[in-house]
Amino acid sequence: MLEKSLAQKVLAEALRTGADLAEIYVEDVESLQLGIDDSRLETAMRGEDRGAGVRVFFGNLVTYAFTDSLDENSLMEAARAAAAAGRGTQQQAKTIDLTERKSQLEYPIRKPFDTLSIEDKVQLLSRMDEAARAYSPQIVQVTANYQQLRRQMWLFNSDGVQVEDDRFYTEVRAGVVAKRNGTLQRVREGFGGRVGLELLDDNDALAKVKNMCERAVQMLDARPCPAGEMTVVMCNGWGGVLFHEACGHQMEADFITKGSSAYAGKIGERVANPIITAIDDGTIPGRRGSLKFDDDGTPAQRTVLIEEGILKEYMWDLVEARRVGRDGSTGNGRRESYRHMPMPRMTNTFIDQGSHTPEEIIESVKRGVYIRDMAGGQADIAKGDFVFNATVAYLIEDGKLTAPLRGATIFGNGPQVLQEIDMVGNDLALDPGMGMCGKIQMARVSVGQPTIRIPRVTVGGTDDASASN
Repeated sequence: MLEKSLAQKVLAEALRTGADLAEIYVEDVESLQLGIDDSRLETAMRGEDRGAGVRVFFGNLVTYAFTDSLDENSLMEAARAAAAAGRGTQQQAKTIDLTERKSQLEYPIRKPFDTLSIEDKVQLLSRMDEAARAYSPQIVQVTANYQQLRRQMWLFNSDGVQVEDDRFYTEVRAGVVAKRNGTLQRVREGFGGRVGLELLDDNDALAKVKNMCERAVQMLDARPCPAGEMTVVMCNGWGGVLFHEACGHQMEADFITKGSSAYAGKIGERVANPIITAIDDGTIPGRRGSLKFDDDGTPAQRTVLIEEGILKEYMWDLVEARRVGRDGSTGNGRRESYRHMPMPRMTNTFIDQGSHTPEEIIESVKRGVYIRDMAGGQADIAKGDFVFNATVAYLIEDGKLTAPLRGATIFGNGPQVLQEIDMVGNDLALDPGMGMCGKIQMARVSVGQPTIRIPRVTVGGTDDASASN
């Protein structure tokens, strides 16, 4: 952390060419990564990274310079570089009275990282590997990974803001491959969050690995997925990646102010079925996207994006809020590191609870596809068109889950799907805590939803769909 007097000095230097706002963002990161592949320890890395960025505002012109040294000379040089990149009209010297703001949000760490040794953490990964290989001789490949990360940030700006956030993340991942007669099925899963090693007490890693193996072996008997338009039921939790990619990004303010989003100018309009309420909430304890303050220094908050089908709000950072003359952001300014400027990003984004049970939703489908696990996909942010792959899917016949399916892919348009969803479950869940979002920069996020039913959507597969729902 910087001494207040040094922060004031650097901010004053950043304002010297007439800027109307200056900011210092300081970051200190410590990390540990461990990985086992084919029963061997292949990754063991510890890392430290610290530095600061100076951002200067000349109206809507924003300049930035960063340094990996926190000594006074380096910080002053960064301030001079950022200040020299623009000219403003602010003539009078500004008195900077920094006042630390405290957050009412608490994300306590019940079990610090040093509670277990590195050897203990490697042993956990070894036990996961052994449990997977003991499940079945058809399990031919196993990976297991552990990561811990502590990211401390401090922010000071010339409006007198002084905030800090100390973010701890723990993550455990695994992947298994099952093989039979040349057919391979891969399942990857993990769990994590803004938590300490209590994550390992709250989750049975060995049971999760065995469950992964069960699904991988089961999928060896999967039949080719039917292709065509049909009813799709999306699982709770990870299913929320569809809303995140195909709709959520379109509600981030940079796409709104550029006019490149399908939701631009539609506040107050109906954009979804009235049974849909969607929320971005950066205050949920333990979640990957949760913050005390965002990387602009704005307190994290809960933002209702869509309420009963009506578009209520976008997700704003400081730059885009200033661009349109908005009084404050929604706490969605996020950056990958001190080397980057913030941009509008989601935190924990989900479709809210509905009224139907998951059983009712599945029973309502005569013939369709149930997507149990999602893999990667692509979405066109401007149009909302998406393509997503399912790693685990099942055929629905006469209201029951029957054969496992392989090769399931769904195609559609996010804003259109929001209008067409006709059943929303009462089983809201967020993902297991492994979400990463790449929008030029990487950010930890959570996604979620209850079970939902999309009455007609295009499914890609290798068989023709010959029956409707």
